[in-house]
Parts: sequence; C-alpha cells; structure tokens
Amino acid sequence: MQNQKGMNPSIPMHEYIQQKNSYSFYLQVYYTYPPPSEQALLNFLIPDSVDGAFVSSSTLPQTFDRRSATIRLVKLALPLYGTQLAQMGISTCAIILAGRSGTVDLAAVSLSGNLWLPIFILLNGTLMGLTPVIAHLKGAGRVNEFREQIHQSIWIALLLGVVTSLVLVFLTPFVLAAMHVAPNVQQSAHTYLCIAACGIPALALFQTLRSCAEGMNNTRVALFCTILSLLLSIPLGVCLVFGYFGFPPMGAKGCGITTAFAMWADLLLILFYFHRSPTFRALHLWKHGIHRPHWPIIKNLLGLGLPIGISIFSEVMMFATMALLIATFGTVAIAAHEVAVNISGILYMGPLSLGMALTIRVGTRMGEGSSFLARKEALNGLRLAVLFALFNDVIVFVFGHWLATLYSDQANVIALSVTLLHFALVFQLSDALQSTLGGILRGYKDTRAAMIITLFAYWIVGFGAGIPLGYGIPGLWHGFGIYGFWCGMIISLTASALLLYIRSRRTAKRRLSVTPPQ
Repeated sequence: MQNQKGMNPSIPMHEYIQQKNSYSFYLQVYYTYPPPSEQALLNFLIPDSVDGAFVSSSTLPQTFDRRSATIRLVKLALPLYGTQLAQMGISTCAIILAGRSGTVDLAAVSLSGNLWLPIFILLNGTLMGLTPVIAHLKGAGRVNEFREQIHQSIWIALLLGVVTSLVLVFLTPFVLAAMHVAPNVQQSAHTYLCIAACGIPALALFQTLRSCAEGMNNTRVALFCTILSLLLSIPLGVCLVFGYFGFPPMGAKGCGITTAFAMWADLLLILFYFHRSPTFRALHLWKHGIHRPHWPIIKNLLGLGLPIGISIFSEVMMFATMALLIATFGTVAIAAHEVAVNISGILYMGPLSLGMALTIRVGTRMGEGSSFLARKEALNGLRLAVLFALFNDVIVFVFGHWLATLYSDQANVIALSVTLLHFALVFQLSDALQSTLGGILRGYKDTRAAMIITLFAYWIVGFGAGIPLGYGIPGLWHGFGIYGFWCGMIISLTASALLLYIRSRRTAKRRLSVTPPQ
C-alpha cells in the first residue's frame, strides 16, 4: 500500500540509503517516511522539491515491461524510418527526372545535391535539439511551456533558413568555378539551387514543428506530410521538367521548382495537421502570436541542437572526404565505393530511426523523473540495435550481389562492390550501436560530449588509421588501397561506438537519483 507521496513503505528503507551521504537525500527519505501523525501536515507544508531532490514515486524503481516498451519503441521508430525514406525519395525523384531530361541537367542536379546535402544535414540536426526539450517537458507534465520553446525554435529556424538560402545563392557560383565545372552545368546547377533555396526557410520551419510532434511521442505526422508531399511533387515534376499540360520543358529549373514545392508542401501540411488535431490545437501555439526572441532559451536550444548537427555533419563529411581520397584509385574503385556506401546508407536508416525514437523515450522518462526507467529504455534500445545489425548483416550477406547488380552491370564494379559489402558486414554492429547511443545521449540532453566523441572518432581515429592503411607508409608498406580506407572506417565506427557507450553509461549512472534495489 502506497502513502500519499507515492512511495511504498513496505520497501526496506536501508536499500535506498546505499552509499548516499548527502543531506538532501536524508531529507528526502525523512519526508517520504514520516510518522503517520505528521503525514497530513507534511503534505501541506513540504514542497515537492527539497534542496534539489525531487520527491516523487517516479524517481524510485518501477516495474519495466520490456515487451510493451519494445512495441512502443518500434511504433515510434517505424514512422521515422518511413520519413527518412520519403525524404530520400524526393531527392531521388529529382535526379531521375533530371536524368531523363538530359546529361547536363542530371549533372547539374546531382552536383547541386552534393553541395546542398551537408548544409541540409547541419540545419536539420541543429533543429533536432527541440525534440529532447519537448520530451522532457511532456514527461514532467509541463505542457504550458511548450509554446515558448517552440516559438524560440521558430526564430532559430527562420534565421538558419534565411542564412542557408543566401549562402547557397551567393556562394555557389564561386564553388562551382573553383571546381572547374563546365559552364553549362554551372549555369543549370546555380539555377536549380537558387530556386530550391526559396523553400529552405519552409523546410526549417517544418523541421521545428516536426521536432515538436516527435517530442510529444507523435512520429506519424512527419511521415504523413512527407509522403503526401512526395506524391504531390512527382506529377508536378513530370509536367515541369518535360513540359506537359501547357508547361514549357524546364529541365533542371523544373526540378528546382519541384524541390521547393515539396518543402513548402511539408510545412503547409504539418500546419494543417496541427490545426486539425485536438492534441496540438489544445497547445494554443498561435493564440497570442509568436513570442519575441528570448535569448536564454535560444542559447539553450542551440547548445543542444548545434552539437547534434555538427555530429551528423561530421559523419557525412567523413564519407565524402573518404570518397575523394579513394578517387585516386580509379573509376572502378569510385563506382564500387559509391554502390557499397549507398546500400549501407539505406540499411543505416533503421538504426538511425531507432536512435531518434530512443531520444524521445529516454527524454520522456527523464522528464517524468524516472531516471531508472530511462536507463531501462536505453538498454532495451541497445538490444534492438543489435537485432537491427544482425538483420542488416543477413540482408547484405544474402542479397549483396543482387543489390550491387541494381546499380551497375559491369562485372568488375559488381565484384568490388560485393567485396566492400563484406567489409560492411563487420561494421554493421558498431554503426548501429553508435547511432543508437547517440540518440540515448540526446535523450539525456548530453549532446556536447557526443559531438566531441564523434569528431575524435571520425576525423582523428578514422583518418589516422585509414590514410596509412590505404596509401601506405613510405619504407614500410605500400598500403591496401581502397580496402585500407574501409578498414579505417571500421576502426572509426568501432571507436565511436565504444566511447559513446562509456559516456552513455556514465551519464545514466549519474542521472540515477536513487539506487534501485538489487
């Protein structure tokens, strides 16, 4: 039978005083187990917070149902996985349409995508800092604080969206000229980016509202918006690129209009969802307009989000830089590397979505004050990550050759791609674990440490091992070529997973407010 504070008096008190010597802890125990005659008076006089110690039943060990927790986590992760695929589908459709239009348009859209992708990832990752904030507030029941956090994130989104658009419009010509791209490709690429840049502020605002919804444990809204915008943009792209229904053939320009349309469609659809959904309408987000910028909140959101963006950005740039280094080994090596990386990237979306779902669940548990259950959620997520890795290994081992044939019909490219996919078998586990552990740390709001770890693992460890293994060391060995760089990739991902595990374990132990009974 529980007392009015939510505690269970039948649990032996000495089990909660193991290695606890702080004055606030003894105050917490005293106010949790008062004499019966003082109970009513203490409930009236004593606040829920005593010297920083939150007195609640949620801070003590609770029953953790692994089956229901797994189902809930999968229900969160699956829509996130679908959203990632739908976003990839929008860019893939633009490339396919450009390829059907002509070689120049294909080169322009592909090159523009390579220039835009790292900036998009940095922007998207920075705005993801709102998710753990909303998850913590939801867990704590402080729904009235949602609006202020969302409004300040909107100011960040507008600033980053406008700055990103201006950077792409004004700096792209200099970058393309420095790359010695053909003049006709330069012109088409710049036209595409100038038009697509008009949709970047809308994309940034969409990501803010998406992070809000995901923090509230609703991952379906982003999937709904992204799939619908994809379905709407495909026929529009066909009409604009090839010139149907009275439209002139626009080529790369039509692809840019389609891309910008998809971004604005995402924003309008999620605004419509927020307006129609009783859950989001009850937040009254726009009741008194948008609040003015509040710098302490903006600083906190950037302090959480910017390390997330830098972490993801550093991983993408590691693969891009490695591709440039591998280019010295010839066209077959470049083609095989791109095939293997693309297949591995698609498989990686599963653990990535799982990590994003764990950010939500761990953040919600921490908001509830259930640090013990947050740790249980994290451990359960790691078990699922191992299963994801094993599943991906089976896919690569059984269907690796067939998947490679979808990208190329050249025997030498296929053979090398399959060999590189065998290297991918090795790092599937470490890749899945490091993405999941990164999501767990985001749920704990521990993003700076994750950023430092990933930068060190990717750029110091990864290239520190990959370059000598690939190019060799004069006087010692000639190097292993492309295989050496893939060995460096395995080493970097393994180092990242190991360091992130050590950090997440320390963070989880530090956040445990009460040691659970053995």
